[in-house]
Amino acid sequence: MRELNDFLSLINSYIGGAWWFPYALLGTGLFFTIYLKFPQIRYFRFAFKVVKGKFDKKGDEGDTSHFQALTTALSGTVGTGNIAGVALAVHIGGPAALFWMLMTAAVGMCTKFVEVTLSHKYREKTADGTMAGGPMYYMKNKLNMGWLAAIFAAATVLSSFGTGSLPQINSIADSMNSVFGLDEMLVGGILAILLGLVIIGGIKRIAAVTSRLVPTMAIIYFLGAFAVIFYNAGNIIPSLISVFADIFTGSAATGGFVGASIAFAFNRGVGRGLFSNEAGQGSAPIAHAAAKAHEPVSEGLVAILEPFIDTIVICTITGLVLLSSGVWKEKHNNQFDYTDLSVVNAVLTDKTDDGMQQLYGHISGENTVPLFSGDLEVVNGEIQNEVSIINARSLAEEVTLSLDGNPITGSVSINNGKPDDTNVIFEGNSLVHSSPLTAEAFTRGFFGDAGKYIVSIGLLLFAFSTAISWSYYGDRAMTYLFGPKSVKYYRMVYVIAFFIASFADTTIIWTLSGITIAVMTLPNLFGIIMLRKDMKNTVNEYWDTFKEEWPEEKTPE
Repeated sequence: MRELNDFLSLINSYIGGAWWFPYALLGTGLFFTIYLKFPQIRYFRFAFKVVKGKFDKKGDEGDTSHFQALTTALSGTVGTGNIAGVALAVHIGGPAALFWMLMTAAVGMCTKFVEVTLSHKYREKTADGTMAGGPMYYMKNKLNMGWLAAIFAAATVLSSFGTGSLPQINSIADSMNSVFGLDEMLVGGILAILLGLVIIGGIKRIAAVTSRLVPTMAIIYFLGAFAVIFYNAGNIIPSLISVFADIFTGSAATGGFVGASIAFAFNRGVGRGLFSNEAGQGSAPIAHAAAKAHEPVSEGLVAILEPFIDTIVICTITGLVLLSSGVWKEKHNNQFDYTDLSVVNAVLTDKTDDGMQQLYGHISGENTVPLFSGDLEVVNGEIQNEVSIINARSLAEEVTLSLDGNPITGSVSINNGKPDDTNVIFEGNSLVHSSPLTAEAFTRGFFGDAGKYIVSIGLLLFAFSTAISWSYYGDRAMTYLFGPKSVKYYRMVYVIAFFIASFADTTIIWTLSGITIAVMTLPNLFGIIMLRKDMKNTVNEYWDTFKEEWPEEKTPE
């Protein structure tokens, strides 16, 4: 399995993980921002009127309202990326990574406007009477590239598992087990049944559930977040300064954090921004295509709000929680993940400037220290060799080794910095990232240790709603590829896989997810650029018609 994961990682390094991928994503959004004259700014306030249904017409075709389409799309994007993704970006790229996440969202608002408008324009009514849309339909109906549409649809089906289902339930089950002591299989079984009950009803039931779930989960999460931010009110201004001060310099070493270059901040910020709001990926247009509307631009206007809510609002709040509480640069006692762990053949220190420079050189890959291979001699859990343990981009301290719950006394075989026996548990003090870091930050507020329960409940609601929405994306992709009759089989597999992933190792799924995201994103970016003139004409026609139908309304043109 490790070899398969390494092979998939190699493939991803040439596409989604390649240096040029963030530039392609941001470049497309920036192009349309200029080409369409900053629609995310000019149309922002007007979009709220559209969401409220002010300009709806009786007889508009579709399965959901504008608000339901927005919440369904939001439930697909607001997930682990908002809790774990922000923490991972800050952990690797420092405070400046948050700035690049926000910039990704700012141009992503325009990208969403374009992809949703075009997908809504070329949607179709299926044999079962429901609406089906998404990038595969404009690829087929306008670009006449059925082969590209099929690739996109297949990637959407795979990504529905790799992004929307398996990692989400795995995160939920881990969180419920660590915080409440609930068995992962029990959690997976209960939620799989609930998932099946929701998605079997199709888009109308999905929209009804998500339109209630999204506001509820936002209120719970905001309550816990602001309890931390206001508790650490004195750190708010310094935190904001650090976000903008480090943009062009990189983040300096502080505490257990060894520092980060501009490239690290940029790549992680943009990457996590995409994972959070999915602008350009082509997933949300599938949900928006079901909305009732007599023309496509109004739904594109609704989509402008999506990256704003998901990233600029929710991710900024998470970032302020992390930065104001200070936990991102502190070492915490934790059990080390195999992928984050390495044993180096040297005694390193982070107590001196020279030591920090050596650590940064190793962790950044600029000047690596040789990895240890051989036997670690361990007495009562403590390592006797002159080595150092690197975990989560930091020098680990007070490290102990155990097996089956008992401290080890004997030899532990290490090959190229990793233990041969993955059942050996390394535990100690180091930096942490992802959900555990956010959970720790939520304990630094008015709620104290109870704050971690808010993170667990928030993660449960966020991740579960993501799984619900992505089932619909896969549903529409299956409809495109094999027709409406294939959907029931897809739903069965989706629910079964959801249950299994609650207690399985999803490392390979996360890696596969990175590949499928890129395979979805690149054809979508290509397609919307090819249809740039079509997009501009569609927008102009919309405002011309709008002025005739609503002469009393002031247009934001």
